[in-house]
Amino acid sequence: MRYRTLGRSGTVVSTQALGTMTFGAEADETTSGRIMTAFVEAGGTLVDTADVYGAGVSEEIVGRWLAAHPTDAAQLVVATKGRFPTGAGPNDHGLSRRHLRTALDDSLRRLGVEHVDLYQMHAWDALTPLEETLRFLDDAVAAGKIGYYGFSNYLGWQLTKAVHVAAAHGWAPPVTLQPQYNLLVRDIEHEVVPAALDAGVGLLPWSPLAGGWLSGKYRRDVDPTGATRLGENPARGMEAWAARNADERTWRVLDVVGQVAAAHDASSSQVALAWLAAQPAVTSVILGARTAEQLADNLAAADLDLTEDELTRLGEASAPRVDDYPYGVAGVRQRHRTLTGGR
Repeated sequence: MRYRTLGRSGTVVSTQALGTMTFGAEADETTSGRIMTAFVEAGGTLVDTADVYGAGVSEEIVGRWLAAHPTDAAQLVVATKGRFPTGAGPNDHGLSRRHLRTALDDSLRRLGVEHVDLYQMHAWDALTPLEETLRFLDDAVAAGKIGYYGFSNYLGWQLTKAVHVAAAHGWAPPVTLQPQYNLLVRDIEHEVVPAALDAGVGLLPWSPLAGGWLSGKYRRDVDPTGATRLGENPARGMEAWAARNADERTWRVLDVVGQVAAAHDASSSQVALAWLAAQPAVTSVILGARTAEQLADNLAAADLDLTEDELTRLGEASAPRVDDYPYGVAGVRQRHRTLTGGR
């Protein structure tokens, strides 16, 4: 395992994080415990959960594991999230002080701890003033309930605004942002990645395998039924089969991933994860696993070093397709050119 600092903070975390969305849903408590143990034994230190994962069950499973393994628990950096509905009431969701106070206390109770290392806002809340959210988070840091805070699913302007509002008031700054990011989904490179780099915010990418697409399990025009989780519902959300199967870019990316994997005697998943860990601003890649075997394969990516040529090939095959200025090739060249002879 390798390690990096959590954004601009001084806390060190593993470059692979354990996502626990499957705990209590696709992985029962016994399996979840084996996954936690395997992750720690491999040198993993960052564990990510949320109050809405399994309606709180994921946090409870993590909490019971922490209680049963106090020595290992002392080395872990535990992260959770709040924002989405946890009840039927009008204040049972959002980023208001009222909801976050209750949500954080409930998360701490389920985890069986008095303090969580990283508390993340699960998504932007257009109804709550940003100052209200940030003041609550600063108070929570001062009260010792959280060590740091971050965001998830924020746009570039939202992250930048939060950074500057916090600075203007002298409040604790955000240290992380958790976005969707992988070889098939790279749109965040237009605005979110530059904003994170500018602010020194570390990225914690979720869905690094694009819902299983980058695992190499799918074949062009072959019905995925029974192949993976997607096979249970081919129309499932952002990973839906029909649209990605019909997209030539999907198969171009998967072909290059497969070629690089063969050159290293590695799995396609390992190549996709290694590429992501090598991207600017990325602190730790969130691994989701339903079994300890899946986790073991993914963890091996931590030791996979891709060559510059391989990173270039993967980058070119998966390049975002927005070509209109100020994005696209012309915009990138203008923003990154050196001033050697005037403008």
